Amino acid sequence: MVKGIRKPADRTRADSAPSTAESGPPHRGRDIVRAVEALAAAFRHRVRAGELGSFPVVLVLLAVWIVFQTLNENFLSPRNLSNLGVDIVGTGLIAVGIVFVLLIGEIDLSVGSISGLAAAVFAVLNVNHGVPEWLAVMVGVLVGTAAGTVQGASFAKTRVPAFVVTLAGLLAWNGLMLYILGTSGTINIDENGFVAKLTSHYFSNDAAAYGLAAVGAGLVFLASYWDRRRRRAVGMPHRSLLEIGVRTGVLAVIAFAAAYVLNRFQGLPLALLIFLVLVAGLDVVLRRTHYGRQVYALGGGVEAALRASLRVVRVQTAVLAVSGTMAAIGGLFLASRITSVSQTSGSGVLLLNAIAAAVIGGTSLFGGRGRTWSAVLGILVIESVASGMAITDTPIAVQFMITGGVLFAAVVIDSLSRRSQEAHGRA
Repeated sequence: MVKGIRKPADRTRADSAPSTAESGPPHRGRDIVRAVEALAAAFRHRVRAGELGSFPVVLVLLAVWIVFQTLNENFLSPRNLSNLGVDIVGTGLIAVGIVFVLLIGEIDLSVGSISGLAAAVFAVLNVNHGVPEWLAVMVGVLVGTAAGTVQGASFAKTRVPAFVVTLAGLLAWNGLMLYILGTSGTINIDENGFVAKLTSHYFSNDAAAYGLAAVGAGLVFLASYWDRRRRRAVGMPHRSLLEIGVRTGVLAVIAFAAAYVLNRFQGLPLALLIFLVLVAGLDVVLRRTHYGRQVYALGGGVEAALRASLRVVRVQTAVLAVSGTMAAIGGLFLASRITSVSQTSGSGVLLLNAIAAAVIGGTSLFGGRGRTWSAVLGILVIESVASGMAITDTPIAVQFMITGGVLFAAVVIDSLSRRSQEAHGRA
């Protein structure tokens, strides 16, 4: 070997040896920058492919809050935001049930009447007949479940469109509610009872709100991390740890900011706590269980579901039963808010707001796409508009026009998103 010539192996070792400058913090900084750039590129790709997610509705919500805060500085006050957190619960729970129905490409027009019927059954049993409150609540909820099950079975077995079946249910359940209430018309529930306290009780200890924020962020991180491990083990696409950390961090900031605002008024509302727990639980049911996967699969088409050997009748019946159950629970919260049940319970714009909340939040009218959290975002937009209109003394007619405009925009975005997904082979 000629002297003075370095062996290739020596050159390789010399080139591969990390220097102090390259292995320190600047190197890690470049990795973070590259990861952030990758996240941004993935987001742009999803937008071009029509997978917008909750991004449009979040922008709408921020715009609504900015506009009304500009018009009245009390809009984002702790008192108003705390009241808003309670106001969204009743209709929001009904909207969560609507999400289940929309996921299979159908619609339920009876949820308003079922909510009024369940509240009427509870009030008559508890107030007029002295039935223990807990038992009256259970009967009221079971009435909603039974009504939804009857409608679901009728729709699934007769193949009559769901909107026709539930339209008949809207009339029938409303008539039954009027019959149960009788000539009294209005029944006032006990203001010191459990149902009344659903929307009037607050956890004044600051630890309650902050604890819920911490637990929520922690559960989101653990669920995302577990999902990453499961997908990585079978070679499926998965999120990076940095993306999971960023998502969890953003959620934690929002959650702790909300907790701080709530604690500046009366603390964490019991109604909001129950709402979030139910929404999170049903989200797990939809995304982590065999039943939930069947619901999404059915949204792709009945014929395809039958060929995949899915129990279509059972799933369709169960979906309408869930919708009826959530409508009944929502009806009890609505009755709790005004501490009474009357012949107008479940009527008015309740049905329209519940459907609009699900659609505005991002649940597709074509089926197969949406989450329970969609209802939360949607009802936040609707109730924020209503609260802003009230605090600025704007006529109710303007509120309807704004809500209708937002709903129309959501439907257009849904349609365009679906077309984009079809063009990219994702629908």
